[in-house]
Amino acid sequence: MNGHPLYTVAQARELERTAIDALRIPGYELMRRAGAAALDQLRLRWPGARRIAVLCGTGNNGGDGYVLARLARDAGLDAVVVALGPPRNASEAAQAQADWRAGGGEVLPPDAQWPQADVYVDALLGIGLARAAEGAAHGLIERLNTAAKPVLALDVPSGLDADTGFAPGQAVRAAATITFIADKRGLHTGVAADCTGDIAVDSLGVPDDTRAGIRCDARLLDAAGIAASLPPRARDGHKGRYGHVLAIGGDHGMGGAIRLAGEAALRSGAGLVSVATRAEQVAAINAARPELMAHAVSGIQELKPLLERASVVAIGPGLGRRAWGHALWRTAIAAGKPLVLDADGLNLLANDSLALPAQSVLTPHPGEAARLLGVEVAAIAHDRFAAARELARRHHATIVLKGAGTLIANVDGDIAVCPWGNPGMATGGMGDVLTGVIAGLLAQGFDPWRAARVGVALHARAGDAAARDGEAGLIAGDLLASLRRLRNGFGAA
Repeated sequence: MNGHPLYTVAQARELERTAIDALRIPGYELMRRAGAAALDQLRLRWPGARRIAVLCGTGNNGGDGYVLARLARDAGLDAVVVALGPPRNASEAAQAQADWRAGGGEVLPPDAQWPQADVYVDALLGIGLARAAEGAAHGLIERLNTAAKPVLALDVPSGLDADTGFAPGQAVRAAATITFIADKRGLHTGVAADCTGDIAVDSLGVPDDTRAGIRCDARLLDAAGIAASLPPRARDGHKGRYGHVLAIGGDHGMGGAIRLAGEAALRSGAGLVSVATRAEQVAAINAARPELMAHAVSGIQELKPLLERASVVAIGPGLGRRAWGHALWRTAIAAGKPLVLDADGLNLLANDSLALPAQSVLTPHPGEAARLLGVEVAAIAHDRFAAARELARRHHATIVLKGAGTLIANVDGDIAVCPWGNPGMATGGMGDVLTGVIAGLLAQGFDPWRAARVGVALHARAGDAAARDGEAGLIAGDLLASLRRLRNGFGAA
């Protein structure tokens, strides 16, 4: 799996131990490098800042903060430190605090008058978070979030779980985060989207070969990898070479959903797209998008010949859960064709678990994921990585767990994280478009894992292109023109 590697907290700590024990890099030297890298990042982003306030915790994250403050003062900036308390033990953090004090630096208690600054630095809790911040730490996080100045977070915004992207309580909302040694997976999904701001990674000089023994099963999608997965069409290509998608759905009053899915399959490059829907939807689909072959289907007898001609099935958008939708759903799954299952197709699966075809992609949002796993939605948010992996294991399928930092999981436990997308995409019909994109890629011969990763990337980047005119008011149909451009060159939008 290509892409930028993302590590767990345990793996990051293993890399740090290797640097200290095997490479003989002293722990305090790593801390000094972290403070220096953070100051470089601060000055790069806010070159006009003259006064900084560093909020330090009692662990090594606080030590990084003390180093930053000392280096800032040495560089001629006005620096002030607010600390939760003394370092917990005779550690590198204690050394960092002593060096700060030795140069005349003062350490203010958490209840001191709030310092005014051009930039605040969050060095409170670090990657060791196990529960919600309490007491003075909670109070300082609240003060940071109400300050009218930017915040730079060191390693991870305090209050955010660096493994899962979940915040068990109040978390710092930073303008930027610099994370050290290795990028952490929890910075890229879930609540993290509101907390991290721009993310920079600094290896602190730890060589890449120290990572060789660590299996990294989560990666951030990157533009180069996606572009390489989208080869140009052969000059002698014909529509039969690029597959035939059958999109099934559009119960009474929901014809727009299946039309969006069908058109997205065409825009992503499928050679042919048929739509099996209620008779009342056919005229509207033909008028709006005549390239779609819309068929009135009242039951399974009319569906079966359409299934025989299709190479890929997409079912769920506007399907409903009544007898009509349920009968079509069971018949479509039984056909054994490569399958994309979304919306009510997933809700039906939660109530009537069937064995799915070998090449299946499920695209749940957190509510649908919770129903499939029989848990509360809050459990999905608590650990999106675990939820995606469990869904892939349980259904022997590729899973797209939608949301901020969409996750794509395969049956081997690998996870890809999407870095694109925006809040304007939180509107009806977006999931229908994604279903069509993935189905269109499956029809062109992509395997489910590749189709899901590339499909999510195309969909998210198209959403970002559409949001250039503003996020509020963005609609699903706005993505279709950009989908075509991106399919033909991922750098385009």
